[in-house]
Amino acid sequence: MSFEFLRKKGIEYIESLGSQFWTDYNTHDPGITILEVLCYAITDLGMRINLPIEDLLSNNSNPIDEQFFSAAEILPMQAVTALDYRKILIDIDPKRIKNCWLQKTTKKLFVNCKEAKISLKKEDFSATPEAFIKESQIKGYYNILVDFDEKDLAKKTLLKSQIIEKFHANRNLCEDVLEIKEVEIQPIAVCALIELEPEANEEYVHALITFELEKYLSPSIKYYSLAEMFAKGYTTDEIFEGPFLDNGFIDSAELENSSLKTEVRLSDIMQIIMNIQGVSVIKDISLNNCDAIETQGSVWNICIPANKKPSLCNKSTFNFSKGVLPVTVNKTKAKKYLEDLKEDFAYSQQNAAKNREIKIPQGRIVESDFYTSVTNNFPENYGIGEIGLSESASAERKAKAKQLKGYLLFFDQILASYFKHLSNIKELLSLNSDLPNTYFTQPISDMTGFEEIVNDKYLSASEEKLNELLFGDLDDSIKRQNQIKDHLIARFAERFAEYAFLMKSLYGAAADEIVLQNKSDFLINYDTISGKRASGFNYFNQPLSNLWNTFNVTGLENRIAGLLGIKGDRNPDTGKRGIKRKNISDLFVQLYDPSPGVAPNLFRWRIRNSLNKIILTATEDYEDQLKAIKEMYFSILKIYETTEKEIEHAFETLFENRANGIPFKDTVINTFEVIESDTHKYSFHIINPEFVDDLSNPDRIIARQYKLHLTLEDVKKAMLDLLKFFKEEFSDEGIFLVEHILLVPNPDEAIDDTYYIPICVDDCSDTCCTPNPYSFKISVVLPGYTYRFADVDFRNFAEDVIRQEIPSHILGKICWIGYRKDQITPKDNDLLDFERDFKNFLLDKTKNKQDALPKFIKSLSKLNSVYPTGTLYNCVDEEEDISGKIVLGRTNLGTI
Repeated sequence: MSFEFLRKKGIEYIESLGSQFWTDYNTHDPGITILEVLCYAITDLGMRINLPIEDLLSNNSNPIDEQFFSAAEILPMQAVTALDYRKILIDIDPKRIKNCWLQKTTKKLFVNCKEAKISLKKEDFSATPEAFIKESQIKGYYNILVDFDEKDLAKKTLLKSQIIEKFHANRNLCEDVLEIKEVEIQPIAVCALIELEPEANEEYVHALITFELEKYLSPSIKYYSLAEMFAKGYTTDEIFEGPFLDNGFIDSAELENSSLKTEVRLSDIMQIIMNIQGVSVIKDISLNNCDAIETQGSVWNICIPANKKPSLCNKSTFNFSKGVLPVTVNKTKAKKYLEDLKEDFAYSQQNAAKNREIKIPQGRIVESDFYTSVTNNFPENYGIGEIGLSESASAERKAKAKQLKGYLLFFDQILASYFKHLSNIKELLSLNSDLPNTYFTQPISDMTGFEEIVNDKYLSASEEKLNELLFGDLDDSIKRQNQIKDHLIARFAERFAEYAFLMKSLYGAAADEIVLQNKSDFLINYDTISGKRASGFNYFNQPLSNLWNTFNVTGLENRIAGLLGIKGDRNPDTGKRGIKRKNISDLFVQLYDPSPGVAPNLFRWRIRNSLNKIILTATEDYEDQLKAIKEMYFSILKIYETTEKEIEHAFETLFENRANGIPFKDTVINTFEVIESDTHKYSFHIINPEFVDDLSNPDRIIARQYKLHLTLEDVKKAMLDLLKFFKEEFSDEGIFLVEHILLVPNPDEAIDDTYYIPICVDDCSDTCCTPNPYSFKISVVLPGYTYRFADVDFRNFAEDVIRQEIPSHILGKICWIGYRKDQITPKDNDLLDFERDFKNFLLDKTKNKQDALPKFIKSLSKLNSVYPTGTLYNCVDEEEDISGKIVLGRTNLGTI
């Protein structure tokens, strides 16, 4: 931004290059004038780059609020710790829920090591010798202890149901709640004779003493505003740590110190009373349990039983005097003062709920891309500015002016491109950027006589076309956008390097675009992927629509799907993609016998879109299903290799040819081929590029869309729709996660062994280990037959990612199961059985029933991972690539 610095460096550069030809560097030299004008233009660019960032990122079409996650969106987490749960439960209704506490609890699990059985009731093994019976605890359960500031029984019942709903809406993975309990009262009596200062208001002092003692015995949780939290010295990340509350911010340190009292000390009560303004001296004071105050007198401290809170009983009395004269307290006035104190406290709580979010700075709309030609900054005698040369100037003089303009146009175009880049920073660094390119330019619009020094191609080009003309060969848009997304992802301490490498080996040249979409979806959903990474799903009192075909899944499923690029569905409520719990065995792909009942059995594949319309199908019959599936994935891979831009450019040429009277002929666009029928209708198919010129080769056409289109516009749209479908919608992948704690049966009903997860005798042969299939255990179920999941390297990578993302206290079992709905007979299809029984189990679970539990446990227990087939590794050939090979003793024999 320093003109003098740039001028000095420019002259030094000139000296180093051409000092033997150019020795005059004084200001009158035209070369120095050119240098100075360019330095001035660069300082202008530097000044604009140095504008406040909110100015550079503001525009009307993409408000700055939509370009960033706010602090309230990205910093909070769904409840994880006990303090987090206390906060969200108190936040339900702070006026009626004074405080609450989570208490860990367990269920006893008895293990019959002789018969490899488990039960929640020991009497089920009464015939088994005691030596074979082991006892374990099912962990992950909580009881919630609540301190209600509400007397009405009906309202308490309603609050309890709200607490249960709130807990389940924020339930941690592998955790559950058993019971909501109300804190019991331990009544105590405090009697005191207090001398007041002469000017003290005895009714108000009485109210203050009562108010402060109630806070001491049963603390109320105070809410703070954002400004108050900053004033307490907390930083932004500390303030927004934990769940984001509706009623303000709770100081975690204060909440942690508000545990149920285990004892009440007389010395503490005396200190509280003496700290109240207007109190002069305590003449006499006594403390005891309410039923013992009259018989036992005073004690120094009272022990409070577990799960009880101390509270002043009606035997507590506070008498006042001023000097030697007793003072009579008006109980009605004192009660009114006490109500006012409580209302003031409640009012301060209401203010805390206002302005809970940090506002993103709103910038000014600035034209950071505005550019004026450097020719307009030259002295008038150069004749290249707005005034130009006089009509009497010679032809030679005019030609020299044009030459100088042409020379300066080189610098103009570079500088104009930089300014245009600056204006697009807001889009390039946006999470949801949809710019088709990453290099930008703009035409020079205010150079006098501009049309005389450029050709018609430049002069008539739109800004988009000019981008292509100047930067088309330089702008590898997908690669550069991937680099930008990597930068944004790294700001969240995430990485996609290994994933991108594996995708390259699977999808080749098409991988970059697929990975870019994965990264974009990951970033857009990062508030959920990060903030709910350890959450369970809400099974409590849910309709079917929120249990199946639903986005109501665990946070871990969403995070794993994001990191593995498992394509989610578009959520109509948020506009974002998310993973769904749904049937994945029949997603889009259909395998069928084209001639059922006719020997031999042959197979074909076809793909339907989300409207259940067939959009692509095989061109031949296959002797077995595996060959058909392999050809299907090959066809999809070839589709991915074609870009929208290639199709657009190819059809531009076709439309131009038609306008010029050139008849249509079959056209190959990378892996697509557009053909014309005898009836002059159009269609397209997918070809193998290896045989593009071998028209008679039966392997040339690998897939078709059997539909005729009336015009070239129609077939172009159909091709772009097909491409968009595969890149944005198509996926035959998915993920299921089963929390074993949800499979614990209710022993109060009539149940047998089938209601329990089976164990092995070997599991309890070791005296140090008692089998417990429920505590902090999950099963992660994925389809093992898909293109990526059947690849050994990608599967190994996926397993590493899943194990790294599972919370460290949870043990996960990973199952790669299959097959598709029509791939094998239904009686042998683990995935079909699992989907059916999981759905039925969830329907029962939400209704607090367990009829479907035995069948689901059976389906879950019989899951077997499927592995890709391979060929035997030849140990003699040391240079042979062993990927996909079977190495004896190191490889599972495949089934798909």
